[in-house]
Amino acid sequence: MTSRSTPVSAPICAIVALALAVAAGVGQAQAPVLNAGDDPRGALAAALTEQRFAAARAGRLETAAAQASAAADRTAQATAALAARIQQAEAGVAAGEARIALIERQRASLRDSLAVRQAPLVRLTAALQLMSRRPLGLSVVRPGSLRDMVHLRAVLESMLPAVRRQTAGLRAGILRARQLQAAVRQAQSGLRGDQARLAERRAALVGIETRQRLSSRAARGDANREADRALALAEEARDLTSLMGTLEQAGALRQRLAALPGPMLRPAQPGAARIEVSPVASPTAGLDYILPLAGTIVTGFGEASSGGGSRSRGITIAARSGAQVIAPAAGRVAFAGRYKGFGQIAIIEHDGGWTTLITDLAAVAPAVGDRVVQGAPLGVAGPGSPRVTIELRKNGAPVDVLAAISRR
Repeated sequence: MTSRSTPVSAPICAIVALALAVAAGVGQAQAPVLNAGDDPRGALAAALTEQRFAAARAGRLETAAAQASAAADRTAQATAALAARIQQAEAGVAAGEARIALIERQRASLRDSLAVRQAPLVRLTAALQLMSRRPLGLSVVRPGSLRDMVHLRAVLESMLPAVRRQTAGLRAGILRARQLQAAVRQAQSGLRGDQARLAERRAALVGIETRQRLSSRAARGDANREADRALALAEEARDLTSLMGTLEQAGALRQRLAALPGPMLRPAQPGAARIEVSPVASPTAGLDYILPLAGTIVTGFGEASSGGGSRSRGITIAARSGAQVIAPAAGRVAFAGRYKGFGQIAIIEHDGGWTTLITDLAAVAPAVGDRVVQGAPLGVAGPGSPRVTIELRKNGAPVDVLAAISRR
């Protein structure tokens, strides 16, 4: 006689299947790990690097200001140091925003992972709760119920260690989510601190620049005439290239005149006089040069324009709204003001035939004829998503800005 085995009821089969799914780790996902190439991580690394450079530059400028004997030199170095501190604070804000974006991405991935891992556990818990509500008398009256319950208990006891391991991993994921939430709150607190420091330093710089303008207003007769001449040249120039060429010719002439020797006194003993030849600096001597602002390079040197026309003579940087722009090297301001189609621009003459052009600024702080030290505040980038273009020339020939940079 062949014995027939009583089929296990559907709820029991469902519970067993759910237990097996949980024990096998169905839908298990690891905690998210971002690649180094992801945008938030790369932005964070770039911001931290810029923050270190700005802090080091500010420290050197502050030391130079403390050691300067002349009041004008001390003020110039102190102003440049404050501009470096502003860029340091801007980099801190960018780092805070990148850090928050990085954590939020981890939280989003972790939420998806937990949702998948929780699903079988939730269904198993619901099934067990349903079985626990079944009256004991019903199990006695209903044929096969006791056998099903014994079978279910045996399955659950065998699967319980694996279920515990999976729920332990789930608990660890929930704990990680709480830690990420705490990290977000800490990053937001640090971001608010950096934003407050940035606002304080910008206000301090505005105060210094206002005092400088008031103190120099009485002695700007010649400078005003030179500024008027520069504006007249801008009106006459066909384009920005011709304006730079005219200013470069004027700057070269000014440097040659300044290099002419003064009148020589007759020596007491003409026969014993000797001619000493001073060493002449190489025309290809390098230039101590830094980027005038932080950001992402969107157009490189020599790249074709979007319209397929002429190639870029400089680089274009996508910067933060209102980012601080500084003088990339010491020099003399040859032009400062608005130019058709390029917003506010600044042209700086450096020693050795070097010239820098910076376009698309919202404001320019120095005036024509002002001498600026490296790192001196030039102005700020525009609102929204500004694109600032920097061109560097050597005796009128375009030079790759990135090749001349000395990041110290």
